[in-house]
Amino acid sequence: MARDDDEFAEFAAAASARLRRAAYLLTGHDQQAEDAAQTALVKTYAAWSRIRRDDPYAYARKVLANHITDQWRRPIREHAGDDLPDRPGPRDLAEDVARQRWLLGALAALTERERLVVVMRHYFDMPEAEVAAVLNIAVGSVKSLNSRGLQKLRVSVRDDDEVLTAHGAPR
Repeated sequence: MARDDDEFAEFAAAASARLRRAAYLLTGHDQQAEDAAQTALVKTYAAWSRIRRDDPYAYARKVLANHITDQWRRPIREHAGDDLPDRPGPRDLAEDVARQRWLLGALAALTERERLVVVMRHYFDMPEAEVAAVLNIAVGSVKSLNSRGLQKLRVSVRDDDEVLTAHGAPR
């Protein structure tokens, strides 16, 4: 069992940052992204003996997508506490901040399903058939959701062209 744990530890170290970034693109919130990535890794670990020989990253992506979709369906009610969580120090990179705000604003303009399909297709670089299988929808639905999402992003790029040009972001 220790060997399996070592294998999973290697996998988790390699995959956690990318899962966390994808979750952030889908949720727009640091803490929710961290929680979603951790949940994906925990569920992947629970199934590790069964999936480790296949494609564990694909399994983790699917778990992440399903977990975030479930959160959209049934939002978790959180209550503020007295203690603030530790946060990393602010970065002094105005360009990164401008790009990040633009990207999150553009992604927020998409519907939840469009955002999920766009992130899975273009961030995870998954083929349409695989996205359809993960989301349990038709390939045609993936194509139309992706097309509509990208069109909205293109409109957003045109609308925010002055902001992007001012901060050096690619067009």
